[in-house]
Amino acid sequence: MRLDFTSLSPRAAYGWMISTILPRPIAWVSTISADGKTNLAPFSFFQGVCANPPTLMFVPVNNREGVKKDTVRNLEQVPEFVVNLVPFALAEQMNATAALLPYGESEFEKFGIASAPSERVRPPRVAAAPVAFECTLDRFVNIGEGALAAHVTFGRIVLAHVADTVLGADGRADPAKLDLIGRLGGELYTRTTERFAIHRPD
Repeated sequence: MRLDFTSLSPRAAYGWMISTILPRPIAWVSTISADGKTNLAPFSFFQGVCANPPTLMFVPVNNREGVKKDTVRNLEQVPEFVVNLVPFALAEQMNATAALLPYGESEFEKFGIASAPSERVRPPRVAAAPVAFECTLDRFVNIGEGALAAHVTFGRIVLAHVADTVLGADGRADPAKLDLIGRLGGELYTRTTERFAIHRPD
């Protein structure tokens, strides 16, 4: 099978990408508007990209009408955010926050998700998240226009909250205790419960 991405519709291209680039970690991003209204939304185009300076990225895409996500609108007002990691125990709550709510209505309040104050940024974090990265906006890189066009969002990590309960004997995060989920295609997800090790060459 060959797929000519230059001739696919954006929707078809998106479908093939999300069903083959697997698994994808989930950034559960909290932001806040200039008038103090919070937003919480999941994004599965997400990755750490650099350690000097510590930087991560996630990618909000426009909706089918070409309208920016609330996350982007908030970041244009208050250039700070928190990336909360999603364990299996929070999967249902995370999924609920993908619902389309009117701009300004808080997912924290609508879905009963407990928040905790951040220390260096204004948006709150998800209280039960095992890891939360407080970030300041480094830059947007806008790719494309209209429906499904992207606002690649780079954030500088300024502080991380790591729950003591997910630390191993070596003082680092234990993948088994984190029990994070990843996005597959459609409505499928995976858990980090099966792992294997391969020795890297020097």
